[in-house]
Amino acid sequence: MLEKKFYKTFFKHSFNIPIKVNFWDGSSAVYGDGTPEVTVTLKEAIPVKQLLNNASIALGEGYMDGKIEIDGSIQKLLTSAYETAGSFFHNKKFIHFLPKQKHDEKESKSDVQDHYDIGNNFYKLWLDPTMTYSCAYFEKDTDDLETAQINKVHHILNKLNPQPRRTLLDIGCGWGTLMLTAAKEYDLRVVGVTLSQEQYNFVNKRIKDEGLENVAEVRLQDYREIKDEQFDYITSVGMFEHVGKENLQTYFKCVADYLKNDGVALIHGITRQQGGANNGWLNKWIFPGGYVPGLEENIHHIIENDLQIDDLEPLRRHYQKTTEIWDKNFNAHREEVKEMFDERFVRMWDLYLQACSASFESGNIDVIQYLLTKGAGATSNVLPMTRAYMYK
Repeated sequence: MLEKKFYKTFFKHSFNIPIKVNFWDGSSAVYGDGTPEVTVTLKEAIPVKQLLNNASIALGEGYMDGKIEIDGSIQKLLTSAYETAGSFFHNKKFIHFLPKQKHDEKESKSDVQDHYDIGNNFYKLWLDPTMTYSCAYFEKDTDDLETAQINKVHHILNKLNPQPRRTLLDIGCGWGTLMLTAAKEYDLRVVGVTLSQEQYNFVNKRIKDEGLENVAEVRLQDYREIKDEQFDYITSVGMFEHVGKENLQTYFKCVADYLKNDGVALIHGITRQQGGANNGWLNKWIFPGGYVPGLEENIHHIIENDLQIDDLEPLRRHYQKTTEIWDKNFNAHREEVKEMFDERFVRMWDLYLQACSASFESGNIDVIQYLLTKGAGATSNVLPMTRAYMYK
């Protein structure tokens, strides 16, 4: 009886849309006014102790294990929870435990490989042909995902105002589309670093297949291990979310140290405008060691390392659309993914992608591009006076 009473209070304060809840004993209830937009079925009770320990972990694992079923949009349900101040996402009563994190070089490599080395064949199923696993840039509503990802690469490179035959370092180079585009279309000498063995193998093969050995190099290397080298340009996309709160100062110091005087960097990453945070379920099951820094936090570290902020551009709606397309692609290959892994994995990744869409839709997280130069004097030397050059 007390357990049921707890659940009723829990659901009443977690969502701002009307939902129906079917309980394990055959009873049901509607919370909110109007026709339910989503139905949640609890096949068995999730222990109250687990919900109080960390509700995101308890509910996420309950869905993964089939103890919870959702009829309707998971994205809509989670968006409403993010928008509700008293929900389990925000109420500290439900966030007593968070997985421990370490971000030394050994642990960072393990964290990256846990996520990115589950197989290139898996990612090929639902990413676009460029194998770009970060926010796309939709110049037109009609852009498909591949077009939008290519747009994003050019949008980043154009912001650097790159000059031919200069050097570029790509920190966290992924499957290599940005760095190899810089080499082939912008006549830059490029180096990419990654901790993912799968990504390293993939990019290395691309370099050889495309005859780019004289202008492109990929390294299986921690970004902190680069020694005695400086570059005219630095890009880093979707990287600082992996370094941990305690290493943000080191990350931006590395950017500053590796950048030549008058150099330009474009840092693109998920940022919370409300302040830094992490999520227990994501840390445990999707991104070990993940931490989304706050906007103010990043700006502090940028300024502390004598980097000049020349432009900030939020792209939250672009990432919402990107993750929605990824989830649609993922579900189109649901059976293939199940054959690769199992039903629990499929449910986990579907939940992850829809949760990301909800988080961007609600404004819980953002993605921001930071255009930086090394010193105030560098700006006048290397960048035009207005933003017009970015869109040529």
